[in-house]
Amino acid sequence: MLIASLPKSKSKELRAGKTDPTHPIWLLPRNSRSPRRPGPELRPNRASSPRDRRSSMDQTQRRILDQPLSIPTAQPKKKRTSVISFFSKVSWKLKLQKQEPLKNVFFNLAERAWDPRVKKRHMAMRSLGTMACETPDKVRKYKMIVLDLLVRGLYDPVSSEVIHESLETLTVILGKIQGKGLGSFFVDITLRTRTLLDDENDSLRYSAFVLFGQLAAFAGQKWKRFFTRQVKQTQDSLLTHLQDRNPQVAKACKTTFQACSPYLRQRKDYSFQSEEDQRNPKLCRQLSHYHPELLQFFYANKIL
Repeated sequence: MLIASLPKSKSKELRAGKTDPTHPIWLLPRNSRSPRRPGPELRPNRASSPRDRRSSMDQTQRRILDQPLSIPTAQPKKKRTSVISFFSKVSWKLKLQKQEPLKNVFFNLAERAWDPRVKKRHMAMRSLGTMACETPDKVRKYKMIVLDLLVRGLYDPVSSEVIHESLETLTVILGKIQGKGLGSFFVDITLRTRTLLDDENDSLRYSAFVLFGQLAAFAGQKWKRFFTRQVKQTQDSLLTHLQDRNPQVAKACKTTFQACSPYLRQRKDYSFQSEEDQRNPKLCRQLSHYHPELLQFFYANKIL
């Protein structure tokens, strides 16, 4: 053994505990190797202690939290409900009607329609259109609530976006219910739509002409006399916007003109008048100059 091979004086000091741990006897020869366990070499490092590692992680997390988030400057500090999340919430409610009845969804939309913020009212009108496309049968069941909200949107005093969304949603819903059971809402919708035919906003004019043409198809016998008066009062607007600066509006106006043509027929109460007297000279003159094909259409259908 190593102790036995040492001199007697050294061995006595070692047994007596007088030898310092740094004595050369403790140093292994250079050519000798100590057995090592497999794995990476571990170096004594103060930072590798568990306490130091935790403090380092805490500092890293603190630096990350202290950094400002990359949020656009235009976003407000308050949480804003996005359009996508709002629609997904509505769709979720429609699919899970057992948890929340659909009638409650309409009541929630009614609250949003009264909201003082324009964005909330705009999303409420759009959500009604989405629901009309997804569940038309349910919309028919609650059509009076829906129509009341949309008519309220038509008369929005501030936002043209809310009015435009109401026009488009009404066009969708009237197509779904085929104009049945409108009641007095037919009068409200017609009067408001007619005033929007001359609006400066191209989108509003386009949607108004589309909806007005649809109302012409759904007037029926109940509202025929009323709608005839409205069409005659709108005749100048129809003639003017046949030459609208926006080609899409002009096209919609032309289609609406054809849909309203039955209401432009002259009464045959005065059979003693000549054919020329029974015709509307102003209408014939303008149509012959700008749209002769429409004039031929009116002649073929004995409208003029």
